Order: sequence, then C-alpha cells, then structure tokens
Amino acid sequence: MSMSEDARYEDEISLLKAALQKAQRAEARAKRKNDDLVDAVYKAAHQAMLVQPRVNVKPHKPKKKGRAEVALVHLTDWQAGKVSVSYNIEVLRKRMAQMVDKVMALTDIQRAHHPVNDCVLVLGGDMVEGLTVFPGQQYEIEAHLFEQLFSVASIIEQCVHTLAGHFRKVHVVCEYGNHGRIGRKGDMPSSDNVDRMAYKIASERCAHLKHVTWQQSADWYQIATIGNYKLLVVHGDEIPSFGGQTPSYSILRKCNAWATFMEFDDAILGHFHTPINLTMANGGRIWVTGSPESDNQYAKSFVAAVGKPSQRLMFVDPDKGRVTCEYVCWLD
Repeated sequence: MSMSEDARYEDEISLLKAALQKAQRAEARAKRKNDDLVDAVYKAAHQAMLVQPRVNVKPHKPKKKGRAEVALVHLTDWQAGKVSVSYNIEVLRKRMAQMVDKVMALTDIQRAHHPVNDCVLVLGGDMVEGLTVFPGQQYEIEAHLFEQLFSVASIIEQCVHTLAGHFRKVHVVCEYGNHGRIGRKGDMPSSDNVDRMAYKIASERCAHLKHVTWQQSADWYQIATIGNYKLLVVHGDEIPSFGGQTPSYSILRKCNAWATFMEFDDAILGHFHTPINLTMANGGRIWVTGSPESDNQYAKSFVAAVGKPSQRLMFVDPDKGRVTCEYVCWLD
C-alpha cells in the first residue's frame, strides 16, 4: 500500500471517528432533553398534588353472611384528549361517573345474595390520546399532552374516591398503553409513558386512603391476584393487527403462548375498542374490553366499524378462583 493510500485511509478513519463522536453527542443531548421532560412532568404533578384539597372517605362496612366475592372493574382506552362529534374530555368524565354508578348498582344487586366487600380496579392503558402515535393525530385532539395527563389523573382520582366509599378495600392495578408513549415509537423507553405518570399522580392524590392499594411497574403486563384467582392484564398492543381488524385468532394464539410460561387463569385486555369473549386451549377465558369513546372517524373509515362506548365489570370467587358473573357496561 502506497503512502498516499495510507494517508487517505487515515483521513477516512478520522472522518468516521468525528462522525461517530458527533452522533454520540447528539444522542446524549436528545436523552438529556427527554429525561428533563419526564422529570419536569413529575415535578409539575407533585406541585399540582400539593395544592388540591383531599377528601376523606369512609370504607364500606362488610356483610358477614355468605361466600364473599370481589368486584373486578376494567377501565381502559379512555383516549382522553380525542375529540369527535360526540366525545371529548367532559363526555369522558360523565361516562366514567356513569360507569362507577353502574358498578355500585350492580354490586348492590350481588350483595342482596352474598357479600361483595372488596374491589380490584384494573386501569388498562391508552388513558390519554397522546400526540405522536400516528401522522395527523394533532388534528383530532382537543387537548395537548399536559392537559390530557392531568384530566386523566383527575378522573381516576374521582373513580377511586367513589369506589373507596363503597368497598372495604380497593386494589388498583395499573397497565400502560401505546398511546401514552412520549415521542415517536422507539424515541424513549416504552415505560416512560404518560399513562404511568397519570397513575402516579392519582396514587399520590389518594395516598391518604389507607384501604386503597396500588400495583404499578414498568412491566408490559401485570398479574392481578384475587385469592386463588390470577388474571393476566395486558394492554393489547403486543398483539399484531392487520388491516385494522380485531385479530381474534392472534389474541388466542398469543394468550395460549403466554400461558406456557406465565401462571394465570384468565386474561384481560383493551386496545381494540371492541368487547369480545374468547376461550383458551386450557379453558381459561380472554376478555377484550371496549372503550368509552364514540364516533371514531378512523374506525368508521378504515375498520368500517362503530363501537358503542362501554367498559367491563366482573365478579370473582376468590376461593374457587373463577369469574362468577360478567357485565359489559354500556355508556351511550
């Protein structure tokens, strides 16, 4: 190799090193910017928590006669910030108040026969609409991320306070969705999620309710344990959908596969905005819960489907480890 070629290769190596260093510096700046954003949101949440008044709640006094069951409430896919001809944050707030009223009314019906002293509240993700989930999303929202976050936290807090006055114990299980991610997919860790921030704010706002407990983590799934019963909680975006269709076969295949290395009796998810019941190979059940939103133009044009606003309520026998009763609660 000639001296001129040596010099050329050294120049190329120098240029490559310089380019690599520049890319590394840019990546470090982006990470600092994202970290600062997450930190700022948490600080703002904490300050907002301090100025809000707290409401004391007396828990429900349990009945002792009969085999006790547990109410299982699944709230998911609120898409707060999404706006349509019949849906916005205020409509969401009213529909969640209606949902909690239905939970209490149906629980009272169950209590006429046997005790229902405790409640497990599952928050399934996509509680916010987000801003960067798909191109053009900014034209379908009424509120930016900050307002979405605090609206969701406020509505969760209201739901928890009401349930806390109707049950002896309330256990809140939190799972995040894909709409809560910050930035484009892959820009940040999936667990740096606005859903999780809303859960954190709500849990701190409800910290004075000693009979309310919270289950939160960065995992993509949660296991809700009710006595001898174990429920797998996922959001549902882990399951691929082709052409906008609800992939019942893919849901079954994925849950059957999960059951080979995770211990659970049944599974529950949202994401697809359509109430569905499926049965796994081992006899376990899969529930897909709907969404409280309505008049989704994307669903009308692309999926050619219109979902009625709904959420889900079930009752569990913790000793026998099974669901005894299930309701789709319509909210239109």
